[in-house]
Amino acid sequence: MALYDFIDPAFHKLVIRHAQLEKLASGCRWAEGPAYFPGGRYLVWSDIPNNRIMRYDETDDSIGVFRSPSDYANGNTVDRKGRLVSCEHGARRVTRTGHDGRVTVIADKFEGKRLNSPNDVVVHSDSSIWFTDPPYGILVDYEGHRGNSEIGRNLVFRVDGRTGDIRIAADGFDKPNGLAFSPDEKTLYIADSGEPKNMRAFDVTADGRLKNERVFATCTAGRFDGFRVDEDGRIWASTDDGIHCYLPNGQLIGKILIPEIVSNVVFGGFKRNRLFITATTSLYAIYLLVNGAKTF
Repeated sequence: MALYDFIDPAFHKLVIRHAQLEKLASGCRWAEGPAYFPGGRYLVWSDIPNNRIMRYDETDDSIGVFRSPSDYANGNTVDRKGRLVSCEHGARRVTRTGHDGRVTVIADKFEGKRLNSPNDVVVHSDSSIWFTDPPYGILVDYEGHRGNSEIGRNLVFRVDGRTGDIRIAADGFDKPNGLAFSPDEKTLYIADSGEPKNMRAFDVTADGRLKNERVFATCTAGRFDGFRVDEDGRIWASTDDGIHCYLPNGQLIGKILIPEIVSNVVFGGFKRNRLFITATTSLYAIYLLVNGAKTF
């Protein structure tokens, strides 16, 4: 099986033709939510149906369980202070794990109603927390607990990092999923894994609001899930057949083909040039000729 699909010559300058796709771990039921901790050179990711968060140590390639049970955690990220922020399907909340291990609830309700099942999360440099809230964790018991939507919609939220106030950031999505800021944080990208399976871009105002909604790209292989941005603003997005790379203008220039359905990615490694990939049962990694956008 070929590793790359070169759609535009520009993609040749981003990948190492002789680099190997490494399978670092397997045995998950649905691997998701990779987050890399540069200070410790380790990565955590969610194994949602098995109700656990896993840990990969880059210094010795060891694999272990980071947290079990995990309240069916899905998306994870690292905030500007090096703390783990997680979306938990089971508890229908977003939490932060401090350096001392204590867990703090960032959000679990909106206007007195329980969230659906927070899915993916990013943290802005102003300390605000942005997350998507589709119904995947309450539809069936496989990735959470079957239940009803109290909000009645699938929304994108913003939590003020200083006051904790929560408000709707974006509406009109079927199943909002992955999200990421451009390197300058002037644009927020949000994937819809429902219909019409596209990714939208928004301008981010100085007061943390979104405007000028437009379609950035439409998925050509299943659906978009989680994604990350490199330091030059290219999007590396999860799809059914691998990682699709888009220029900032929305042009698809190439693919990294993965033998399992991909759920999410994150840049890591000492130089942020190693792309970690969660895909169905496994954790993969590959070195690239580009570096992930700085988030610290």
